Amino acid sequence: MKLLAFSDLHLARARAAELVTASAEADLVIGAGDFCNHRADLDEAMHMLSGITAPIIAVPGNAESFDELTSAALPNMTVLHGTCTSQGDLTFFGLGYGVPVTPFGDWSCDLSNEEAAALLAPCETADILVLHSPPKGVADLTSLDMSVGSTAIRDAIERIQPKLALCGHIHDSWGVTGRIGATQVVNLGPRPNWFDITPET
Repeated sequence: MKLLAFSDLHLARARAAELVTASAEADLVIGAGDFCNHRADLDEAMHMLSGITAPIIAVPGNAESFDELTSAALPNMTVLHGTCTSQGDLTFFGLGYGVPVTPFGDWSCDLSNEEAAALLAPCETADILVLHSPPKGVADLTSLDMSVGSTAIRDAIERIQPKLALCGHIHDSWGVTGRIGATQVVNLGPRPNWFDITPET
């Protein structure tokens, strides 16, 4: 399966157009949160992406809530947050929001590591984790070299060992990859990221 994945669109019109064009070659599109800014204009973000005809799996970022994204979602979009879905022979588990709690204030949709761990606990197996926040110690460095990822997400990756853990959230680490055991971790950013995934036989 040919996957196109991105995060942190933040209403960037040129990036959205690039993603729509690229999606013509995709079997599935993954959006790892932060489609809008500060909980505003989410419908406009969805309109920017409405040219995507492939199935979309999305998680909310800290810039939109689960309920807001579910309400605004495109007809071909499945929204995950502490839940799973399947496409073809692949299983996806998603967790959105900023983890741990960000310093951004009341508008930001955040979880503590304890809250995130409770939502991740039901996931026993998955081919791909779709996350907004990165795991602690991988693709999570700010411009000040502070590691701000989630210990709960790292623990879940170590336990589940999916093929891929796709995230965003920390803009300074866009494009950074790493590994946790057998899992490739990728902080996506808003450019097209391509993955060819074959299910285990």
